[in-house]
Amino acid sequence: MKTRISLTGLTTCIILVFFSQLVIGEVRFNQERLNQIPSAMQKFVDDNVISGAVVLVADKDKVRFCESVGYSDLKTKRKMSKDNIFWIASMTKPITAVALMILVDEGKVSVDDPVEKYLPEFKNQWMIEEKTNDRMVLVKPPRPITIHDLLTHTSGLGDLPAPRPHCTLAELVMAYSQQPLRFPPGSKWEYSNAGINTVGRIVEVVSGIPYADFVEKRIFKPLGMKNTTFWLTKSQVERVAKSYEPDKTTGGLKETTVYFIQGDLTDKKRTPFPAGGLYSTAEDVCKFYQMALNKGVYNGKRILSEAAINQMTTTQTGEIKTGFTEGMSYGLGFAVVKEPQGVTGMLSKGTFGHGGAYGTESWADPQKGVIYILMIQRAKLPNADASDIRRVFQQTAANAIE
Repeated sequence: MKTRISLTGLTTCIILVFFSQLVIGEVRFNQERLNQIPSAMQKFVDDNVISGAVVLVADKDKVRFCESVGYSDLKTKRKMSKDNIFWIASMTKPITAVALMILVDEGKVSVDDPVEKYLPEFKNQWMIEEKTNDRMVLVKPPRPITIHDLLTHTSGLGDLPAPRPHCTLAELVMAYSQQPLRFPPGSKWEYSNAGINTVGRIVEVVSGIPYADFVEKRIFKPLGMKNTTFWLTKSQVERVAKSYEPDKTTGGLKETTVYFIQGDLTDKKRTPFPAGGLYSTAEDVCKFYQMALNKGVYNGKRILSEAAINQMTTTQTGEIKTGFTEGMSYGLGFAVVKEPQGVTGMLSKGTFGHGGAYGTESWADPQKGVIYILMIQRAKLPNADASDIRRVFQQTAANAIE
């Protein structure tokens, strides 16, 4: 019996193969245009906006460009290096969300569960209905807060300082639970460090091990993120890029400190804040985003299910206005570009990522298959997510995509 293949069928096969190569093939970059990134960043150094930067562009499989400019220490004129370590601040949040979703994959928790199921101190919360200088009216919220609310910053949970310098997550979250909610859960978006810190506490309650140990064992080690930690070694401290803020007297920059991580960076008694306590390098952050672009897999190791990654990186906040720039929405732990514009104008719909308080930025564009990592340590930016530094870096890198 002879097998017949019609010309139409053969043509269809060729077209399907061609388009599958476009989708899963390697991203093509113009190297000459990539090489323009350092000079674009150097202008911000020359203008005393930042002391220095590490910039990295990658696809889902490998780093395509990584360079440093400027200085990691202005006083000693120590040049910035690609392996410098940065406080990544709120870029910690997606990592905490991944930790929680690992437990979801294992069937140990659901994002739709009420927080009080795992943390009984959240039972019978109150909510602020009215507040003036001399009067506050409390009522019962329409429903308890859920883990989904925490991950999307829609819980209404109020923030407050840590009760003591070396508090545990249990102590910190207990203090949160005694505050009245600021609005009905799920009704609006309000950025909440308390919410993500509470997620970290749920991770350790459900897993039975400390939160910091869980992310080290289940995320950092499998991904080879050797320089990502809440507590640095002495040798790592020597590689930390110093933080700077504007000096109104000189017109330049003056050294500052990480505002809520005080004391010895090697002190393991310091609270491992799930909402913003991590230090890391550009290369390590890239590995985390390559895992996400590869639908939960890194170097053949599955960290998270494809379903979990899809849920985390797609809009979970409906039509609620979110984020620090226009056109944004929130997934679970990740900010998601809903309508590209302004600083996100060069990115595709569905680009996901997160910024940090001192200007660090990490974004993955799943349509183009490109990762953008910007590492700087600049305090007192008016809006780190909307900085010209971020915009120029992303635009210059995007211009190199062929």
